[in-house]
Amino acid sequence: MKRFLTRHGMVVLSVATVVAVTLSLVSFFSSNTGVLTNIIQTVSSPFRTAATSVAEWAGGIRDYLTEFDALREENAALKEQIARMEEDLRQAERDSEENATLRRLLDLREQRRELHLESARIIQADTSNWASTLTLNAGDAFGVSVGDCVITETGDLVGVISETGGSWSTCTTVLDTETSIGAQIFRTGDIGVARGDFSLMGRGRLQLDYLDADASPQVGDLVVSSGLGGYYPSQLVIGTVEEVMTGDDGLAQYAVLSPAVDLSALSQVFIITDFSIVE
Repeated sequence: MKRFLTRHGMVVLSVATVVAVTLSLVSFFSSNTGVLTNIIQTVSSPFRTAATSVAEWAGGIRDYLTEFDALREENAALKEQIARMEEDLRQAERDSEENATLRRLLDLREQRRELHLESARIIQADTSNWASTLTLNAGDAFGVSVGDCVITETGDLVGVISETGGSWSTCTTVLDTETSIGAQIFRTGDIGVARGDFSLMGRGRLQLDYLDADASPQVGDLVVSSGLGGYYPSQLVIGTVEEVMTGDDGLAQYAVLSPAVDLSALSQVFIITDFSIVE
């Protein structure tokens, strides 16, 4: 019955209305009201019932549509509110990370007062089988020069500036095969050269070469910049010894280093535009 009314409700309502009007007119003009009234009541009763059902059905549909529109508007408003809350949460997380970075940078500035730092953001990262570079949004206009070291807010070495423009510069990272920087094993003071190696780049590693024959590197040793020659600041953290290897001659040894910095996670770095040599 409900399905029938759903499909043919308006037709039934129209027919019921016509019959009800007709019977009402007949009743009005008829003098034999008693018998005719009974007939009219008997005949019209089903149609009146049907008309009432259709009217109630139509009213229910109207109420449903009204309630549906209200629910849809409420749902849209809730979605917008949730989107704003999620954006506020993301912004709070970004602010928290930035505050943590600034606190670490403040600690570094207190510890390394001889370093003059320029903040820069990474705008592009390029990595291939033979090169690893970062493009930064600071260049000549910010006092950046070729040969400047690039570090994190904790003093970990990212790389060295290899090219500059007015408002940009290129950092060759510690993994790049062109990188070569004086290094020192912090525990023993043994001197060597940290450099990028073609065979190690795919593993995200670099090499510590040219160690003295009596050097004794161990897995886990911290390796920092030596500062010899005054080209680069000393005590910048390069990485840790992951493996100790023997050269092809069976005598010389070298170490495989795990870099201190995760290049893939970087978004902001600091360029050492000037430094004082600390004796």
